[in-house]
Amino acid sequence: MITEMRLVNITGPRDDIDRMADQYLTRYPIHLENALKELSEIRTLRPYTSPNPYEPWEERIDNLLDYTNVEHGKDIHLDKPFTFENAQTLVKDVESSLEKERQEIAKVEAEYADASDKFQKFLPFQSIDFTIDKIYQMQHIKFRFGRFTRENYRKFEKYVKTMVPAIFVKSEETEKYVYGVYFTPVEARQRVDALFFSLAWERIYLPEETGSFREITAKYQQLVEETESKLITLKRKMRALVTPVAPDLLAAKSRLLDLSQAFGVRKFAAITREEFAQKETRYLLIGWMAETDAQSLRNDVKDDPDVTMYIEDKDDNQHLNPPTKMKNNFLIRPFELLTKMYGVPNYREIDPTTIVGISYSLLFGAMFGDVGQGLLLFLIGMVGFFNKKLRPIGMLAPIGVSSTIFGFLYGSIFGFEDVIPALWLHPMTHMTDVPFFGSLNTVFIVAVSFGMFLILATMVMNIVQRFNAGEKWEAIFDKNGIAGFIFYFVLVFMLVLYMSGNTIPAIGLLLFILAISLITIAFKEEIVAKLEHHTEEHGDNVVIKGLSIFFETFETLLTYFSNSISFVRVGAFAISHGAMMSVVLMFAGAENGGNINWLVIVLGNLFITGFEGLVVAIQVLRLEFYEIFSHFYRGDGIEFKNIWIKD
Repeated sequence: MITEMRLVNITGPRDDIDRMADQYLTRYPIHLENALKELSEIRTLRPYTSPNPYEPWEERIDNLLDYTNVEHGKDIHLDKPFTFENAQTLVKDVESSLEKERQEIAKVEAEYADASDKFQKFLPFQSIDFTIDKIYQMQHIKFRFGRFTRENYRKFEKYVKTMVPAIFVKSEETEKYVYGVYFTPVEARQRVDALFFSLAWERIYLPEETGSFREITAKYQQLVEETESKLITLKRKMRALVTPVAPDLLAAKSRLLDLSQAFGVRKFAAITREEFAQKETRYLLIGWMAETDAQSLRNDVKDDPDVTMYIEDKDDNQHLNPPTKMKNNFLIRPFELLTKMYGVPNYREIDPTTIVGISYSLLFGAMFGDVGQGLLLFLIGMVGFFNKKLRPIGMLAPIGVSSTIFGFLYGSIFGFEDVIPALWLHPMTHMTDVPFFGSLNTVFIVAVSFGMFLILATMVMNIVQRFNAGEKWEAIFDKNGIAGFIFYFVLVFMLVLYMSGNTIPAIGLLLFILAISLITIAFKEEIVAKLEHHTEEHGDNVVIKGLSIFFETFETLLTYFSNSISFVRVGAFAISHGAMMSVVLMFAGAENGGNINWLVIVLGNLFITGFEGLVVAIQVLRLEFYEIFSHFYRGDGIEFKNIWIKD
């Protein structure tokens, strides 16, 4: 079902918006609209823009808690009384008491970063058997340290090496690069540099040092290890100092997160400006709330002199399209995912989730009837009821129950059809004699009959919805309206009588009703134009109009037929399920009365449950979308977005 919504307006002094949102508004789900956009015709409104004052303090707390092993993500929430001023004072006091240690850590971190950077620069060149100070002393020779990609180094070796007046000394080769240094005379430097850089040579600038590359690398490696050890010791000391105050810091951060959340309403708010004083004085918020929540919020703020709240009358907002907030019980709620896949229901139409939950479960169970596999799906689905993150798989529980029930009706448990008696029939073998068609599988007949019933039921829902929306002509003359219902109902009535071997009464009258209803559907536009006294504009000629009506009528008849016959897949999958399980039993040796290979039974059942279960789920979804939703459901609504819940 769809929750009754009300549009609320909240206003108050400009600087009181954070307090109002934190104290009152955060208690309730609300879908805020952009006030400037909704009231664009009011020129005195301005956007409410300002930097978030709470985020810098959150970051400072995170920097302190980083020294501890305490989890401090965005999802923490501690109900401990803290004001913004309390949080600021706490952070300042802790930072002040740890100033000496923080400075020392910052100093050692800088030393560690510097040593690590230099170590990484010299490391690829440690195999060069020269002293770096002698390289620096060369006056007539220029040098360049750097690296090629491996591909470009191969090109250099093949095409360039013998062409340039330079010596390349290779140092190290990794998966991506070849490191080294090249030497060239001063007078050839520009030409050599150009050739090397044409091969994407990446130059590396080394710090000034003395000694061999191996000695320099070892020196910086030792310095990295020493500073790292010192840093570990300092951080361990800092952790011991911060951990005792971590609970207070967490409580302060939790409060700051709440305040930041309340601060977020400003992006939806507008502020008013007095024309004469030229001063921005009040904020304005506009949003949608559930009717019960709106009444509760009004009771909360009624004694607050700084908060004014107005709930708009429903009759004044008939032209607006409120967001849709679906409200279903815990059994049906997982099926909201399927409804939203097609589209969020319009606020003024029926929420089809309950219909989806019932019809989807029945159709799936009929196509996948097995006691054992149904119970397996039920157990998996129960996980979704106890874990909110896995809530969508909760739909496996009701469809598992349906599969179990149909398993008893079919007499099938883990594919065995001789363990329990069939309470109804065995899908693969039970046949029914039908006039004109001869002997047909019973499941096919029942599936199509159930499909026809669903189509008629959805037509009734469409008629009700159209009348409620004020679309009376669509409700009467549309192919899914009263005219379409009469045509399809009479057609089904005649078909049922014929298939059951009964005489069709007043066949002439019934054919007349069929003809009249079909003509009504075909000439819907012309009939509506006459009833509303519209002057018909000069349009297509008679031939074009006639062809258009003919093909539209043909398409309507084809739609009725295809929608009905599409439910044959229910019976087809019920039969194929039994056939696939019989193959599993054959491979397991269960059909010849010999020794049963239970491993094959287990693996086969798991495969059938997973693979065929997925295929059946997709086929049922197709029936829902094309054969059921298409008759009554638009799905063009706006989903209710509670601003307090992050996506």
